[in-house]
Amino acid sequence: MTLMISKFRYLLPCALAVLVAGCAPLTVPPKAEYPVGRARLVLPPGAWQDLGSTDEARATLQTRAVGLSGAQGEWLAVLRVQTNRTGDLAGFPIGPGDCPLQQNVTVVDAAAGSPVRADCLRLKNWGSSAQWLEKNRPDLAQWLGGRQIVLKQPYAYLSYRYATPTGAWVVVDALVDQRLLSTRPRNNEEFLVAGRPALQWGQDLAQAARLSVSMMDGYLAVPPFPFAEAASKK
Repeated sequence: MTLMISKFRYLLPCALAVLVAGCAPLTVPPKAEYPVGRARLVLPPGAWQDLGSTDEARATLQTRAVGLSGAQGEWLAVLRVQTNRTGDLAGFPIGPGDCPLQQNVTVVDAAAGSPVRADCLRLKNWGSSAQWLEKNRPDLAQWLGGRQIVLKQPYAYLSYRYATPTGAWVVVDALVDQRLLSTRPRNNEEFLVAGRPALQWGQDLAQAARLSVSMMDGYLAVPPFPFAEAASKK
């Protein structure tokens, strides 16, 4: 009897260790999080770096920039997010409702040209085309140059602007390595749908921006890039 009790005491810690290990939660990669105005910018897993925040000329807005670097230290993505500094809203700003069509750019105007709100998504899969960014977004090109940020090419350009009649405001500019948003097509059929994952990511980002306006803490979760894992192995 004494021998059996002794064996039981010896085996019990082992059994408990196995049980605890089996019940332990799966490891979840940490997410980076930064404040921007009234919002909480939550980023998907990755080597993100804070590129600083600025208060705009209109003191009611704040902008924060973040960058994602690859295994070799190269820039894979840069995001700039602008929101209201506080929950004190000052009404719909003048002029932001325009969402014009543009050649070789996918444009989704969910506000349907409304004069009192903005909901405009713009995506150019080849944002790294020669001089395109300098001609179409000179402010963004100048900002990158001033910080000596050079993204790995080719990269996609995405811009989303959301504004409500009460004055809630969210703007996101993103430059993203194409490998994070799409795979290289192997045939004509894949070529025709190659841009869909990037557009879906943009629409998911737009939805996250919309939802952040209704959140007490401004929670704005950037969706994971659809091919982040595959890109990390290249």
